[in-house]
Parts: sequence; C-alpha cells; structure tokens
Amino acid sequence: MVTKVQKWGNSQGLRLNRQILEDASLSVGDAVDVSVKEGVIIIVPARRVRNKTNLLELVSRIPDGFTAAEVAWGEPVGKEVW
Repeated sequence: MVTKVQKWGNSQGLRLNRQILEDASLSVGDAVDVSVKEGVIIIVPARRVRNKTNLLELVSRIPDGFTAAEVAWGEPVGKEVW
C-alpha cells in the first residue's frame, strides 16, 4: 500500500486502510508503539498489562538521580489509624 504523510492541524499522520489494520490486528483507537530503526518506521501494538501502562515503561520514565522522599499528608481527618 502506498500512502502519503499528511498534515492534520499541527500534527502529521498516515491513513491506513481497513485491510492493513485488520492484518495487523489493530482497530481505530488502539495504542501503538512507534519507533525508528535504521531509517525505517516501525509501528507495533502497544504492550499493555491489564489495560494499564506496562510497569517497565513507567520505570523507564524515572529521571536519573531521582530520590524518593516521604510526603507529609497532614494530621488525620477521619478514623485513620497511623
């Protein structure tokens, strides 16, 4: 299939016909992972765990040198037991 990169507002995109999506087991609205390897654009279904973001993906977003700290939530408001 030959298609063109087109502009939609401030974004660019590709139109993919129904057969291409069916062959890739994708539907409109599905999340995909887009990457480039040696100048080739690769689009694959996003790996999700129980319809949530993959833990490895979340951890990879933690900045280098990040140190976790305690958070002061204030005094108990209801029947919390500390």
